[in-house]
Amino acid sequence: MDLDVSQRRKLLELGRKSIELGLEAGRLADWSAAQTDADLQVARASFVTLQIDGMLRGCCGTMYPTRSLAEDVWRNAWASAFADPRFPPLAHLEYPHLEMHVSILSPLEAVQVKSEAELLDSLRPGADGLLLELDATRATFLPAVWEQLPEPRAFLRHLKQKAGWPAEFWSSRIRVYRYTTLSFGAAG
Repeated sequence: MDLDVSQRRKLLELGRKSIELGLEAGRLADWSAAQTDADLQVARASFVTLQIDGMLRGCCGTMYPTRSLAEDVWRNAWASAFADPRFPPLAHLEYPHLEMHVSILSPLEAVQVKSEAELLDSLRPGADGLLLELDATRATFLPAVWEQLPEPRAFLRHLKQKAGWPAEFWSSRIRVYRYTTLSFGAAG
């Protein structure tokens, strides 16, 4: 899926509006499909990443397309600002300094591997987002994380730690999925 400049701008505006209303009301504002055009009503999964001065301030998203792209961005922007458990809720004073990035996920592609070494060999650094699942635990890194962790072994080890597993852990029961993203953003 590709989006033109006006559609990207519209999604960023929707995300900002959701956060603004959250700051005013202290809760997620109701979604109305009338807020956007039909092209953004297709079901897609997305993540919204917030930064202040280049530092992560929140990142929440969905892995599976369960609602329209516009509504997904609306809800994920609010969650990134107010419900990311790694951060306190966004404060009014922080809002003017907020930089927002939207990542729209491609459909997940199952990666069939028999070992960690096989997975490492199959990774496409800089391109792949990766989702690991085992039982009720899962963790993902967006492709943008390659900028901080460009070496595949380090990327995978940190992702396993994010899942709560030891860095050296591997199980044949781990389910692996890859995806790519269309990412764009803007500062306040």
